[in-house]
Amino acid sequence: MSTVAPPTADVDLFADDVLVDPYPTYARLRELGAVVHLPKNEAYALTRYDVIRDALGDWETFSSAGAIGFNPMVNEALTGTSLASDPPIHTQLRAALTENLTPRALRGLKGQIEEKADALVAELVEKGSFEAIDALARAFPLEVVADLIGFTGHVRDNMPCWGQAAMQVIGPMNQRTAECFPIAGELYGWCSGVTAEDLAPGSVGRGIFEAEARGAIPPGTAGHIIHQYLGAGVDTTIAAIGNIVALLGARPDQLELVRTDPSLAPAAFNEVLRFWPPIHAWGRKATRDVEVDGVTIPAGSKVAILFGAGNRDPRHYEDPDELLVERNPVDHLSFGYGPHGCAGQGLARLEAHAVIGALSRRVERLVLDPEVRVPSNITRSIDELAVLEVVPA
Repeated sequence: MSTVAPPTADVDLFADDVLVDPYPTYARLRELGAVVHLPKNEAYALTRYDVIRDALGDWETFSSAGAIGFNPMVNEALTGTSLASDPPIHTQLRAALTENLTPRALRGLKGQIEEKADALVAELVEKGSFEAIDALARAFPLEVVADLIGFTGHVRDNMPCWGQAAMQVIGPMNQRTAECFPIAGELYGWCSGVTAEDLAPGSVGRGIFEAEARGAIPPGTAGHIIHQYLGAGVDTTIAAIGNIVALLGARPDQLELVRTDPSLAPAAFNEVLRFWPPIHAWGRKATRDVEVDGVTIPAGSKVAILFGAGNRDPRHYEDPDELLVERNPVDHLSFGYGPHGCAGQGLARLEAHAVIGALSRRVERLVLDPEVRVPSNITRSIDELAVLEVVPA
């Protein structure tokens, strides 16, 4: 094995300016090498498409167990979840998580989700101007997920702040993480004590407890799975839908392509995900000395997966800094790859395709204010996006 050390960069992945716009940093790191040592983060960053995809597929070398977060407290808290475990435990937990998220299981929801999206977009178009994040990007997935899992009462009200905090604390122990730990703790506490009776009858949440009762998952893990729906699924979908509005609104030529050919909606969503992944960085741990692109990552090292850097790698995508809805990058990295590929991506696709379809039917052009971003450790999302004018179709 080679003993060549990787290049080193004086970069903090979680500095405010990097979090608001990471793409100049991604480009710099990518040109330095496929693996770059970041002393400030005590991590080895994977920056290019091929090495990221290979690492995501190799769970035995790049482990998720106690490793997805960038601070020890969150890694301890996530012990026993499918996010932070490896096969065979991960396989069993994930099966329960995805039982109601398969294409067959979701097929019956497609029409209902499309109707909700169309009604909401029609209402917003009628208003003529609106704040796109609160009124659409947050409102729509929160309603869909709450109905699906069976959340009621104060839980529905707390979903936005709980989901945001659950992602924020995956970062290093900076001020953002410290401020969000108490809020994430509220979510963790609720999920630790939730029972089937706390969830609506006939919901997916009830079904998870039924799986636990029949022994399909280990005792006491239903709450962990509920936590994953709230913690990992909500904030990222909000980010993705906000990105759809911002990117298609700022590029009327690309929106027009989807208006002309509505079958492009799935391709458009793939391209939005490639262009602006909802996840900034994700952790792994090297279980052995491993050679990657000619350099060595030492055993026990923290590894930072940079999805956005891989998705803009010119070695893999032509004109990677252009948003082209006809590109249809089905192999983008934003949903991960391998055993830990996003368990909820089928539901996210249903929601996003429905929003894109409704926009393409009802909107010719959106006039937008520049998006407002607030630094966030893990989820890269838009905080405010004013639609000043809607030109209806």
